[in-house]
Amino acid sequence: MTIDENLLVLLLALLLDRIAGDPQWLWSRVPHPVAIFGAAISYADQQLNPSSLTGSQRRMNGVAAILALLLLAVAGGLVFDRFFALFGLAGILLETGLVAIFLAQKSLADHVAAVATALRGEGLAGGRAAVSRIVGRDPETLDEPAVCRAAIESLAENFSDGVVAPALCYAVFGLPGLLAYKMLNTADSMIGHRSEKYIDFGWAAARLDDIANWPAARLSILLIAAGAWIKRGTSASREAVRVAMRDGGLHRSPNSGRPEAAMAGALNVQLAGPRVYGGVIVAEPMINNPGRDMATAADIEDGVSVFYASCMVFTGIIFGLFLCFL
Repeated sequence: MTIDENLLVLLLALLLDRIAGDPQWLWSRVPHPVAIFGAAISYADQQLNPSSLTGSQRRMNGVAAILALLLLAVAGGLVFDRFFALFGLAGILLETGLVAIFLAQKSLADHVAAVATALRGEGLAGGRAAVSRIVGRDPETLDEPAVCRAAIESLAENFSDGVVAPALCYAVFGLPGLLAYKMLNTADSMIGHRSEKYIDFGWAAARLDDIANWPAARLSILLIAAGAWIKRGTSASREAVRVAMRDGGLHRSPNSGRPEAAMAGALNVQLAGPRVYGGVIVAEPMINNPGRDMATAADIEDGVSVFYASCMVFTGIIFGLFLCFL
């Protein structure tokens, strides 16, 4: 596809994803592509990451595994690209549907908003159950403000790697780039941990994911600031940028802290800090420590509002680029 066709498909996919999200009636009948990626990653893990290997052997196997998986994803993208090209306008619509599958605007907002709804309707137990569906930390260790912080952090982080990053990869590299990014991002979530089992085998996946998400994480700061300006005014927009510049590097990830800090500034709440994963305490400093320390369900809802406004700004930018390349 040409760049203007890519931008048109991306624009339509962003609009489709915003309206339809992830239709559960479809994914209850057929496997989601990300689930297929996950199965391939699990197979590689089982075959190439036995406990009998040394750390250096695991690292070498991990490099080979992620490169092979990325090549498979690129090959799949090229096949789809050539296939859709055979059908003209119908092919553009088919590609739009495929791209929309790999974006996460409505589904992310729905899952995060469900945490606020559960807190209001079912109390802390409901909030813990709802937030456990979107974060990996131990839910029983979370009080209500921690539940709210976890939901807002997930919203901000996944805005970058669930919306902005895949969209950028598609805009620049087409379907091969999009599928490779989603394979890499899925691998990072599955094997890119610092646990004993994956610290070596998942090393390459984690490092490559850091590189792939670097541009989107920084762009997300500006998009969140723009969304904050639309929904909360100039002061919130300014704070989003200021806190992101000051605290974005406090996170253990080189990327996740950027959008999280921007959202923390936009909402004037503290995020991150110490938390528990699998019974292990991860000690991190608070992002936006001068902000409010008691996040609430209302803050989650405000965060979703800023998120949607940021998505709207991003879609507007893609539309503007499409007009430029016409």
